[in-house]
Amino acid sequence: MSAVSEKAQSETTLNPLLIGKGLPPFGDIKPEHVVPGIEQLLKNLEGELRSLESQLTSKLESGDAPTWESLIEPITPITEKLGWSWGIIGHLMGVQNSPELREAYESVQPSLVQFSTQINQNQAIYNALKQLRQSENWSDLDPAQKRIVESDLRDAELSGVGLSGEPKEKFNAIQQSLAELSTQFSNHVLDATKAFSLTLTEPEEVTGLPPSLLSLTAQAAREAGEENATAEAGPWRITLDMPCYIPFLRHAQRRDLRERLYRTFITRASSGDLDNAPLIEQILALRKQKAELLGFDSYADLSLARKMAPSVSAVEELMEELRSASYEAAKRELREIEEFAIARAHLPGKHRPESVKQWDIPFWTERMREIKFDLNDEALRPYFPLPKVLEGLFGLAERLFGISISAADGEAPVWHPDVRYFQVSDAESRETIAHFYLDPYSRPAEKRGGAWMDECIVRAKEGEGVRLPVAYLVCNQSPPVDGKPSLMTFREVETLFHEFGHGLQHMLTQVDYSGAAGINNVEWDAVELPSQFMENWCYDRDTLFGMAKHYETGEALPEEDYQKLLAARHFMTGNAILRQVNFGWVDMALHSQYQPEGDESVWAVRDRIAEKTTLLEPLAEDAFLCSFGHIFSGGYAAGYYSYFWAEVLSADAFSSFEEAGLENKDQVATIGRRFRDTVLAEGGSRHPMDVFKDFRGREPSTQALLRHRGLVALPSLRAQPL
Repeated sequence: MSAVSEKAQSETTLNPLLIGKGLPPFGDIKPEHVVPGIEQLLKNLEGELRSLESQLTSKLESGDAPTWESLIEPITPITEKLGWSWGIIGHLMGVQNSPELREAYESVQPSLVQFSTQINQNQAIYNALKQLRQSENWSDLDPAQKRIVESDLRDAELSGVGLSGEPKEKFNAIQQSLAELSTQFSNHVLDATKAFSLTLTEPEEVTGLPPSLLSLTAQAAREAGEENATAEAGPWRITLDMPCYIPFLRHAQRRDLRERLYRTFITRASSGDLDNAPLIEQILALRKQKAELLGFDSYADLSLARKMAPSVSAVEELMEELRSASYEAAKRELREIEEFAIARAHLPGKHRPESVKQWDIPFWTERMREIKFDLNDEALRPYFPLPKVLEGLFGLAERLFGISISAADGEAPVWHPDVRYFQVSDAESRETIAHFYLDPYSRPAEKRGGAWMDECIVRAKEGEGVRLPVAYLVCNQSPPVDGKPSLMTFREVETLFHEFGHGLQHMLTQVDYSGAAGINNVEWDAVELPSQFMENWCYDRDTLFGMAKHYETGEALPEEDYQKLLAARHFMTGNAILRQVNFGWVDMALHSQYQPEGDESVWAVRDRIAEKTTLLEPLAEDAFLCSFGHIFSGGYAAGYYSYFWAEVLSADAFSSFEEAGLENKDQVATIGRRFRDTVLAEGGSRHPMDVFKDFRGREPSTQALLRHRGLVALPSLRAQPL
């Protein structure tokens, strides 16, 4: 063994972040590994990059046209090693956040951003990519390879490869600042969420709360030091964590406590050391400057350069169509809720509103839903224990896509004892094709809110074989309490199906180039297609009855409750659509119309959009933008509309199964295999519209979305293709 390889092996042995491939050894990774590991990694990769630059420059000077093998294949290991190590650290920041990890992350982030920029702006690589596209070797590439090269060229140009001198220095400084601000924003939201708690001690304060929430909040009190806390006697610790916050607003009869919790929630990260308001203005100003340096009028235009939507106006047209279709329905729904609430004169006066406020809507919506449909979400929880839900989900995946999923716990290191590990096999050949982690439960002290899928390992050719993909599936659902399994709300079931849909696109890809495998290189406004598609199956009879089993008796969900779920599916749909339209439009307006240091503030933009997309005027202190992580610390900046754009695709895709008949198992299986072989298999190797047309036989129409949302009877929205 050479001295160099001995040194490399020694570094890897001492620091698990330098392994660079395979499953992460989570049990061995500590915050103290981050700084030395990333510093050494960047030093190693910079040497590899310089060597590649030299080779490419030499070839170009000699007139030797680059090939896939001489250009893309040498670049890939550099970016993959970087992605492997940094991906682990980013993952742990989301699921096992700590002051030590945060400090280490922030310490090395500038160096990592600098190196990533160095790759993206590398002139030798960029020139070689252009030369490859113009050479005779271009005809030797398959369509997936060509799309990767073209995307790499576009991304280099959008990363400032064409800049030089002072504009380049300014662009790179902006990149650094935006990365740091994004991390700060996310940390502030996490810290503000976990900083608040409300301990209730009197039974009268928790009147109306369901047993599941009483158990959860008593458990939270025990974890906070109240050793004798019980669900029956308290104390009960109320937090802003979603499994607590949402049920509390829906069921707590104490209106004053609902108001207190609501006002606290909408003002998270908007004051003191955790105030995100200044960060928002800095982020928006820097994004606009970045876009202008690249020749775009706005950051929205820059964002759309990587998406399906052709223009800001096209997005606004979709938003307006949905707004106009849902607005009157939303007004009727709100009027019904107000009349219902004010008519409940038999309730104690201090709990009965004279007018409905924001903190009343969830409570009275739930009461009206219970009466109108005789449906109680909490009463359904016992029928959705996580183990049975997983059985139903995996059974659906086998019926649709011909895959078999089995537990593989113990075969991979995990970051928390609650994390599961699963194997995915082809049901016919029994060949293993993928794996995934599942981290299902809320942990507000260390885990950020929401739910997501992320890549652990991406499929690619590896020697004579193929490297199998591995996914992270992360949710924040109700944890097991008092010896019971995790009993899920129906919304939590939908969320699990949603994230599993993302995972399927990552795991069932048949693309052997990591640059276009799974979700890589898929336009952002199409990436929600498989996830939203999977949500539809929660209402499918075979799927639902395959998982809705009482956790104690094994009894199936009563037929009448299934019918109630179907009947209630479109309850308050106008308000639900209007809420998402508001988020999407505010996002687009901030990134296309807002002028830093102009006459209109960020909050004025929010209020202007709210006039046409909300029915209750935002409270004066409403600062939801300060916790809007999707657009300020996630990947949805000038892209939140993607949920609707992709829902047009997903609803139309699901309608192909409906047209064949969901009870027709043979036809469902046939269409499911076609979905697997197109949408799930082709990943980013082709444009999403081409992939969709291969599956559906035509371009998508909004008609299915209207029908699924219960708005098909409204003539104001014309059904048209995207």
